[in-house]
Amino acid sequence: MSAFEPAAYGSVFADLLKTPRIMPLGPGEENTPAKADLEALDLDEAFGPNGIADREMAEGCVSGLWLYHDFLVTSHTLSQQITTPTGSYWHGIMHRREPDYPNGKHWFGRVGEHDIYPELRDESATIASGTDNLPDQAVYLMSQSSWDPYAFIDLCEGANVGGVPAGDLCRSIQQREWELLFDYCYSKAIA
Repeated sequence: MSAFEPAAYGSVFADLLKTPRIMPLGPGEENTPAKADLEALDLDEAFGPNGIADREMAEGCVSGLWLYHDFLVTSHTLSQQITTPTGSYWHGIMHRREPDYPNGKHWFGRVGEHDIYPELRDESATIASGTDNLPDQAVYLMSQSSWDPYAFIDLCEGANVGGVPAGDLCRSIQQREWELLFDYCYSKAIA
């Protein structure tokens, strides 16, 4: 598992990612000190000398940034306008965190088999295998043949409102999921 390095995405994104955050399973509390910088974000400046080859993927990065800082409403507005499986992915994560689990499942149904799923499956298994007292509801993470976003939504729901002792595990996986999806969007945006 490679570490997420904000500096790899240029100074504008690195600035917005410099303070490490572990996003909650619920809506969280908006990071108001970041709001002005998020509102002032200029895509062309953010991608700098790389340029933007895929505008929707670049917009996916922006939706992800708003989500990272717990501005779910703005992230939702942005992801709704991205009419790709990746836009649906950001949309699904937002609803999972809202929490609106059935709506999250609806949007993950529109994702299909996303390119980050194999790596997310592998890294989730690694995270789960390093978890002390792994709850029965999370054992599937170590043996799934493909990433199951619906099972993960159920696990997050159980951890968030159902008394399943998997909150730290879910937040760690959710964080890695966000990092993989942000990296995917950035890479496709500049490709």
